[in-house]
This record gives sequence, structure tokens and C-alpha cells, in this order.
Amino acid sequence: MASDKRKLYQRWLFCVVFLPLSGVLCFSELFFIKEPHDVTVMRKDAVILDCQAHGEAPIDVRWLKNGVKVVENERVYPLSNGSLFISEVESRRGDKSDEGFYQCLAQNKYGAILSQKARLTIASISSFSIQPMSIVVTEGSVARFSCRISAHPPPIITWEFNRVTLPLATERITVLPSGVLQIYGVQRADAGNYRCIATNIASRRPLSPLLPQRPCIIAGPQNISVSLHQSAILECMATGNPRPLISWSRADSKSIDVYNTKVLGNGNLMITDIKPQHGGVYICRATTPGTRNYTISSANITVLAPPSFVEWPESLTRPRAGTARFVCQAEGVPMPQITWLKNGEKVHSNGRIKMYNSKLVINQIIPEDDAIYQCQADNEQGSVLSMARLIVVMSEDRPSAPRNIRADTVSSSAILLAWERPLYNSDKVIAYSVHYMKAEGLNNEEYQIVIGNDTTRYIIDDLEPARNYTFYVVAYMPMGASRMSDHVFQHTLEDVPLRAPELSLTSNSPTDIQVSWQPLPDKLSRGRVSAYRLSYRTSAELAVTQIELPGEKTQCLLENLQPDTIYLLRITAATSVGWGEQSAWTSHRTPKSSSAQVPLAPELHLEPLNCTTIMARWQLAPRNSARVQGYKLFYHEESQSENAPVQLRAFDNTHTIGGLDPRRKYHVKLLAYNFVGDGYQADQTISTPGCVSVRDRLVPPPPPPHNVNAKTNSSTSVFLHWGRPAFTSSNAVNYTVRCNPVGLQNASLVLYLQTNEQNLLVQGLEPNTKYEFAIRLHIEQLSSPWSPVVYQSTFPEAPTLPPSSVKLTLIEEDTALVSWKPPDEPNLAVTHYTILYASRNAWVAGEWQVLQREGSITMALLENLKPGHVYLVKVSASNSMGDGPFSQMAELPVRADSLSSGHVPRLSHGSTHSTVFSDGFYHLDQRSMTGITVGVCIALICIIICAFIIVCRGKNRKFSAVKTNGQGPNTPARAGDRLDSEGEAENSDVSVPMMNRDHFIDAKGGTNLIINSLGPICPSTEKKKKWFSFRNGEKNNSKEVQSVRHGSASYQPAATVLSYEQELSISPDQTTTLHVLLGTHGDTEGSSNSEGSHETGDSGRYSHDETELTNLSSGPSSCPPSLSVEDSGSSDCSSAAKEQNPPESTEDCCCPHEAQFKSQSALSLSLCV
Repeated sequence: MASDKRKLYQRWLFCVVFLPLSGVLCFSELFFIKEPHDVTVMRKDAVILDCQAHGEAPIDVRWLKNGVKVVENERVYPLSNGSLFISEVESRRGDKSDEGFYQCLAQNKYGAILSQKARLTIASISSFSIQPMSIVVTEGSVARFSCRISAHPPPIITWEFNRVTLPLATERITVLPSGVLQIYGVQRADAGNYRCIATNIASRRPLSPLLPQRPCIIAGPQNISVSLHQSAILECMATGNPRPLISWSRADSKSIDVYNTKVLGNGNLMITDIKPQHGGVYICRATTPGTRNYTISSANITVLAPPSFVEWPESLTRPRAGTARFVCQAEGVPMPQITWLKNGEKVHSNGRIKMYNSKLVINQIIPEDDAIYQCQADNEQGSVLSMARLIVVMSEDRPSAPRNIRADTVSSSAILLAWERPLYNSDKVIAYSVHYMKAEGLNNEEYQIVIGNDTTRYIIDDLEPARNYTFYVVAYMPMGASRMSDHVFQHTLEDVPLRAPELSLTSNSPTDIQVSWQPLPDKLSRGRVSAYRLSYRTSAELAVTQIELPGEKTQCLLENLQPDTIYLLRITAATSVGWGEQSAWTSHRTPKSSSAQVPLAPELHLEPLNCTTIMARWQLAPRNSARVQGYKLFYHEESQSENAPVQLRAFDNTHTIGGLDPRRKYHVKLLAYNFVGDGYQADQTISTPGCVSVRDRLVPPPPPPHNVNAKTNSSTSVFLHWGRPAFTSSNAVNYTVRCNPVGLQNASLVLYLQTNEQNLLVQGLEPNTKYEFAIRLHIEQLSSPWSPVVYQSTFPEAPTLPPSSVKLTLIEEDTALVSWKPPDEPNLAVTHYTILYASRNAWVAGEWQVLQREGSITMALLENLKPGHVYLVKVSASNSMGDGPFSQMAELPVRADSLSSGHVPRLSHGSTHSTVFSDGFYHLDQRSMTGITVGVCIALICIIICAFIIVCRGKNRKFSAVKTNGQGPNTPARAGDRLDSEGEAENSDVSVPMMNRDHFIDAKGGTNLIINSLGPICPSTEKKKKWFSFRNGEKNNSKEVQSVRHGSASYQPAATVLSYEQELSISPDQTTTLHVLLGTHGDTEGSSNSEGSHETGDSGRYSHDETELTNLSSGPSSCPPSLSVEDSGSSDCSSAAKEQNPPESTEDCCCPHEAQFKSQSALSLSLCV
């Protein structure tokens, strides 16, 4: 008995474990040996689309065309090996045509798989869309013909000359595959008739030429998108004299692939076997040989790549009520779209099945989910598929489903759900899960709540008012989950409206306001709106007028209002439950009463594109007859101040308002204006949606776009392309592109652009300006964060204006200076200037002389000019984008006697004589050289004189500070003795107080003049005699000095004595200078025995007890002071001294102007001799 049970258990284990595992291992036997491929055939031709599948028999093969099963008939039927045969291909219009995408579906007992798409195309050729036209060119120049035709497969284009086929490439002739014929170095023999021939398997079409065109820059490269491994041709053709050289480079400074690149003809770039690294902006440069004059043109190559898988889905085995996740990621250009198939049919999202971020998630797995799943990645370049199997494992020991489920409404947001326990194995239930979702609409989100096994009742309290919901319950046990219970439906009650409608206001006349609004969406109305209440008043009054309107009304006309008055309006809505909240006051000004005809209010429509962007659209009122010069658009957040208006052109009818905040209400006002004034305004309010709704609060926002690349396309445009993040959604995806110059301070100037593609050409930018770009994604009211910012600068623009203020100056007989100012253009980069000049005779012959200067230099020298000629000069600016126009010609007459006669030459634009800077050096004429030489000589003389004075002052200061003493320290000194100059001890400094009771120093003028009670004491003039030794008539007769003086002065050792003795030659009736100066009444002889001599200083004694003064003697030649000493010091010591002893007063007297040579930082004392 035990062995039988063991065998039974082994068999059961084999069935439970091995059979599902074998299914996982064996299902892969179903795969395609051959799949259909794209094919192009002629009409009425037969075609076979291959399809062979391998796997466990039986295998059923069906064919689909554009997703619909192919109808078999005697013309279209499958072969025994599964391939589809079409005996005669038809090209009728509509569904009767055989053109389209074909797929074969192979199915066996494990599931079904779908093949890749194959496109059947019927060969065709249309008429020419671009026809060549006759041209007239000069001999030696270039000629270009072009033709274009739409055909499938792409046609082969050849050219005929006088009915003779031209070779595809010669030294002078190039035929591009795009249909362009280029002829360089045109000869007379090239004149004739040219014909374009387009040929494919459908037919052969010839075309004769027509077009006259004078080439300058004939053709530049164009932006193209090329499939992987295909060829790309960038055309570049230029004309010039001499013929320009064509060169190519990349804007990103990367090297061009030389192995897959070659030049066709004289400058056309052809890239074969295109790879992703070949993508980028290519620049064609046409350069004049031997110069730096060049012009460039650029184009972007986008490499298109078919989808390829980065991550594949894997087969899974899951129990019932479990969760399965399949991951599938693909890459390609453009980014592929991910589609999930279940047994060959498209999977749709519902409450259990979700598709996001390139994942397929199946919740609450049921037996019907057991199938083969395929991930299909599609873009314009093709599609790829990958498959996986989901096996659902069933458990027999599981509870039955919960019973008798019922739902009761509690409020506008809550429903009570109740049920009974399962009939079988209810004691093993460990938990219940409640599932609910909205009953109306598609792709509704299913929500799940897990509760314990101790209750069979639950209140769901986060529901929306006035909505129908469906509910079911699942019981869980350790071995698995039960089946779903029966579904039950229940609705919530109504509630008051969550928000008031948004008003739109216009005026048809100065006395009315047309009020309109949109019905509230169900999510905001929370029930059926039964009535509206409109309130209005003027801004100056508080009295409010109210009007109640039925719930079906969406507009109201307010009449008999005051013109040119601001009115405030608001509205509220009501359901059967009650009134909702009122809107904020919205202002509107009625028009003025005037006979002037101004534009009527435009019809304004606002639409939120996403949570941060609003699209405004408008059109003129049908009754408007006034001319419109432009529009003014105002917008601001509710309760915020109004911003400055956005100026729009007259032909604009849309504007995107970006950079807004989510879940905010904005007020938008639009008016048209003309030369009379502003027209009637249209006011409207709108709310931006939330980036993440309340129900999706836990759902993370989608990731931002990645691989954002910016490439400069021209001086005013930048090409952006980016990758879509890896997630899957059936809803449309759009993008917001943010663009602004780097460092922009005004947020209102930020540009926001909308697109649903993964690339965008941003136009209308400023030349030579650095911009920053960021991109965000919007899907299902969800917005991603902004992508990382990328920076790109636009190309500089070729100058459009010539240099200004061109001036000519004749600076020598054969040399002139030309100067100018840069062109008056913002953001203009100038790399070099071109100066053309010629004499009038040479100009008639077309012979110009050319000079070029760097962009930072705005002057040049015109040399080797011939006298007697009138020269014409013009200047142009150039940069990397091309050459600008030349300035108007300026005239410069050069006369043979222009400089010798001293006349200024006649100049057409004025001139000034100045030193000229050219080529980095100063050009100096003879007059300038003479002036500079004289100036330098004068400067050198001044420097020498100053140096000589400084040296002499230093010597004078040195000798004025020296006190001499010709006697030994023990030799008595007597008054009247003459001091020997050779025996004087020099450089004996003394420190004396500025003033005391007996003596003082005259420091008023900054001199070292010392005055005692007898008068000023003159310093030694011995050095002065040496300094002015060249003077005539000077004498140094010390005997005469001794003969005219008498008296004596005694002094004690270690004391300095200054003595003054009146000269004998003074007449008795003269008043002494001492009395004039000091007004003393004592003894003028200065007796040393005088009782008051120490106090008054009458004896002339100068004593200093604190400072030891040595080698100082008084001489009899001390000059008597004069009244002029107290003045400015412009004369000598005293007039009395001049009369009595003129030689001594000239040579020996101490004078103020001599004292100016003394140093003010040291105080010296000496005696006059």
C-alpha cells in the first residue's frame, strides 16, 4: 500500500514539475526558418512572400496585410510551405491595391508568433518635380542643371548632350545621383541642349531643359537623413574668379572618415556605407586660391538606424494570482516604439496589465494569461521581434472564491464593500485583496488593497464623486490565491463642484460684455451641474449684480454697461447638493465710445498642452473691418500683477506660453492694435493641469529625454535631436524644448517649442550667440524633469553692412592713410578687412590693388601712390561665413605739389594730420621727427640743470652747517679779531631752541636766520664766494673790515657769544637799525658789565647752557639788521648797510633768498665775515 502511494506521489510530482518545465524548454521549437522581406515589383508581375516556420506539428500559418487577415482568392493564396503567392500584383486605389505591409502568423499548441513586417511596393515613376531650365553663362565659369523626380525604386538619372549620353564623371563634368549636372570651366563647345533622363524598372522618362540662372553660390549642402549602410551625398558648388577651391570639415572638429568618403567632381562629398559615427554637421568651404577669402555652408547628416534589442524578454513560470514582468528595450534612430503581442495579437492595458518603461507587467495572473508574448520594436527603418513564454502553474489545494460580494454607497467619495468567506478551505485563508477601478472608459487604472483574514468588510474612501466603480475580491492562502469573486458595480454620490468654470470675456460694443465659459469636466463638476450664478460690478463700486442661469447655458451677454469702465466678474456652479466655491474676480475694461475704427476683439482659444505650457490660438472676428498692425498678449497668474505685453505680428495666430507652474490659474488677455490705437480686448482664464494627478500620486514621473545633442546648422538655427527614454505607452508623446541665450535675465524671453518628433530645428536665433537647450517629455498628463542642459553657439553671420566712417589722409607725397569703423551690426565677428584701391584710370580698366588687414585693425597705409592721380578706395568686412558688401568709394586726389606747396590735399571724407599706425609700426615724417628731436633736447637740458642745482644745494647745505675756529681751545678770543677761514672747523652742528627770553630764530620763512637782541646774525658766506667766484669786482679785504669796526665782546669758555658793534661811519644824527628793529633804549655798545645784559641781550651775548657749542667766534662783520628782513626778503640785509659799506653788504650780508638753499631739517649757526 505504501509503495502504491509512493508511485502515485511520484507521478503527481512528475506532472506538476516536469510537464510545465518541458513546456518552457520545448516551446522554443516554434520559430521561423524564413520570413518575408521587402520587395518591389512591376504591376501585373507575380511575387512570392516567403514564410516557413519550424516547431511541433501541427503548425498553422496565416497571412496578415496591414494587420488584417489576407483574403484568399484565385489570385492571392498561400503555398504548401506557408509562403504567400500573388499571381498578378494590382495597384488599384484603396484596399484593392496589393501594396502594404505583410506578416505571417505561425501557431501551434504552445502559442503563436508573428513574423517581421515585409513591405510590398509596386514600382512607379512620377513626373518631374524640379525641371532644368536654360541658362546663359560666361566662358570659363560654371554651369549647373538640376532635375528631381519621385519614383520607387529610386531612379537612375543620366544626362544627354545633344541626344548623346554624357559620362557620369569627367575632369570638367559631374553627374550626381540626386540629378544634378555640374560643368566646370565652361567652353564654347558645351553650348547646346541638355536633357535629364530618369530610369527605373517602371519606365524611362526624358526631360528637356529650361532654366536661366546666374550662379554665385550655386548650391550648398542640405540637411539629410540617411539609413544605416546607405550612401549620403552633400553637394557644394561655387563660382568665382579665379575658380574657388572646395574643402570639407566637421563642425565638431572631428576628422572626416577618409576610408568611406570621396569627393565627386570638384567638391561634392560622398560618404558610403554610412555608420552612426558619420552623423553630424558638415561644413563646405569655398576658398579663393591664394587668399583667405572664403564662404561656408553647412548641413546636418542624421544617420537612421533600424531597431535593435538591448534587452530581451525572458520566459517566466508564475503561479496563479502572481505577477509577471517582461522587460524589452531597443535602440535605433528614430527611437523605436515598443509594442507587446500576446499570441500574435496586440496587448491592451487594463486594470491587471500595465505597460510602462519598456516593461509588460501582468498582475493577478489568471489561467488565460498562459501564452507566448512578443516584444515588437518599430521605427521607420524596420522592425524586430523577440518572444517569451508565460506558464501559469495551477494549485489544486486552493480556496474557492469569496461569495456574495455587495457594495453600498456611503458618501460622495466612499463605498462599503462586504463579502462572505470562501465555501472551501476558508480556514486556510490568510488575507484578502480588494480590487476596484472605474467602470467607464478604457485603460483605467486598477487599485488593490490587502486586508487581514479577520474581517469581510472594508470601506474604500478615496473615490471620486458621481462615478461608477467595479469591485472584486480575491482570497489568499500559503499555496496560492483563489479565483476572482464576481464583479459588483456601485456609484458614488454627487458633491458640490470642486471648482468654478473659467470665464472668457469680450466686448462687441462699448456698452456690453460677452461672457462665456466651458462646462466643467466630470472630475471637477462631481455631478450634474444644475445652475450657474454670474456676479459682476464696477471696480469703483461695491454693489454686486447677480444673474442665475440654468446648467445648460455656457454664455451670457451683459448689456447697458458704461463705456471705458473696468468691470469685475466671477461665476460659481451648483449641483443638486449645493453651490461650489466662487471663482476669483476677473477684470475687463469696456471699450471707449469713439468714432475711430479700431480692431474688434479677436476670438481667443486657450488650450493647456501640458502642466507648464499653454497654447493660445485666435482669429479675427468675422465682423472686423479695421486694419491690424499687430497683437498684444498679456498673461499673469491669478492674484499677481500683470506682466509686460508680448508683441506679436499681424499675421501671427498662435503663441505658446511656457514656463508656467502646474495647478495654477492664469489670466490671458489679447487685443489687436493699429495706427489709431488699441482695439477691443479678449479676456480668458485657464488652469494648468497637474503634472501628476491625485490618482497617480505614487506613479513616478517618466524619465527625461536622453542623449540630447545640439549641432549648429547656420547663424540663426541649431539642430537638436534626442533619444526617447525606455518606456512603453500607447498614448502620444510630445516634447517641450526650452531655449534661451546663456546668462539671460528676463524669463519672459525664454523660448518654448513643442514637437512630437525626436528632433527639432530651432530657428530665429541670434548670430554668434551661445544658447542653452533643455527638453522635457509629456505623456498622459505626466511630465518628466528637464533633461541636462546642453550648450551650443550659432555661427557668426556674414556681414550685411559695409564698414562705416571711411576716412582718407595723405601723410606723404606717395603714402595715404585709410581708416574706418567696423560695421554697425550687433554680435558681428569680423576676421579680416579687404581694402581695394586704384587710380581712376586703373578703376576704369577694372584693375584694383588689394590689401587685407586683421579684424582687430581698422586702418591701413596706401603706399606707392602716383602724384597727379585721383585714387578710389573702398573697404569690406569678412568673417568665416562670407564677405560683406563694400563701402561707397572714397576719392583721394594726389597732387604733385600737394606737400611742397604747403596746401592740405582735398579729401572726400575729411582728414586730420596725425602720426600713423600701420602694420604694427609708427610711420614718422620729417616734421614729426624734427619736433620730437627738439623736445628731447629741451628735456635733456632741463634734466642737466636740475641735477646741477641739486648737487650745488647739497654742497651749500654742507658748508653752511660748518663752524670754524681758527684758534686752539686754550686761545682767548677777542672782539674784533678776524677769523681765518683756513683755520675754521667745519660741520659743527648745534641744537638751539626756537625761542627763549634772550634770543630767537627767524623760522617764519623756513630759513636758518638767527636773531639776537642786537639783530640778525648772517651765516658764513665763504662758500657763497666760491659759488659765485665768476662775479666781477668781488674783494676780500679783511683789513678794511677791521678798520671800520671797534669795540670788543668777551665770552666765557663753553659759551657761544654773538657780538654786534656799530660801524664808525654812521653819522650821529642817524638812528641805528637796531633801535628801529628792537626799539631798545640801553647802551648800544653792549658793555658786558651792564647789569641787565643777561636779561635784555643788549650786549649781544648769546648763551646756551644745555648744548655745548664749540669753535664759534663772533666777527666784527656782523651785519646790522634792516627793516626789509621782515618783508619778503627780495632785497639785501638793510638799506643802511648798503649806504655805509656797499661792498660788504653785497658780499657778506646774510639775505633771505640765500637762506633758501639751507636745509629745513637741520639747524645751523655761523657768522658772517
